Amino acid sequence: MNTRQATALVADDEEAPRDQLLAGLRSAWPELDVVAVAGNGVDAWDAFLEHEPDLCFLDIRMPGLSGIEVARRIGERAAVVFATAHGDHALAAFDAGAVDYLLKPVTAERLAQTVQRLRLRLASVPGGADPTALAAVLARLTAAQPRRLPTVLQATVGREVRLIPVDEVVYFEADARYTRVVHAGGDALIRTPLKELLAQLDEQQFWQVHRSTIVHHRHIAAAVRGDEGQMHLLLRGRSERLTVSRHFQGLFKGQ
Repeated sequence: MNTRQATALVADDEEAPRDQLLAGLRSAWPELDVVAVAGNGVDAWDAFLEHEPDLCFLDIRMPGLSGIEVARRIGERAAVVFATAHGDHALAAFDAGAVDYLLKPVTAERLAQTVQRLRLRLASVPGGADPTALAAVLARLTAAQPRRLPTVLQATVGREVRLIPVDEVVYFEADARYTRVVHAGGDALIRTPLKELLAQLDEQQFWQVHRSTIVHHRHIAAAVRGDEGQMHLLLRGRSERLTVSRHFQGLFKGQ
């Protein structure tokens, strides 16, 4: 059995339910180490990358990234528990056991049941969930929550404000308070921080490969492994190399 202290992330944009869950966890699981608390989905994903918790308690409806979108990015790297309000759809999907759910307001009895399930899951499969069942749950939830994606970005180049089609972007890179947009015609700056931009992009097209880098997958020529677990990307028709952090190397398992 894994005796290492379990770690957790709690994310909810409403203060009262968030505090209630934190208090409940302190009572039901005193040795659980809550390493991060977030008030929206964007910060939740950022906190996950920073702390790599074993468990993630995610409100389904949050600004920026929804809990569903955060869970999709987490994948098999942590066990996920969704917090949801009365009347939310697809609760039956959770009964598959890939993930658990807490119905708000959370009762002590229901939380104790969830804690027991999580303890057993961590003891048998540390830090993960059944990927097939998890994918089925996320697909069912996502189908009922479509989102509109931007097609054009407004970027500053000198004194000009240029319109850059999203399809022409090669990659995005964090640059102090701005985000650098590298596209077919050059590069420019936008005021949207990278972690907020992530919530607006199609994750099937744009892959985050580092905390500071998002790349359009069609521009990736190869992923090259180096010494000591390092990896970088070669881009089609370009000389720069993009670093892939350990968190995202799983995107390139087949290479």
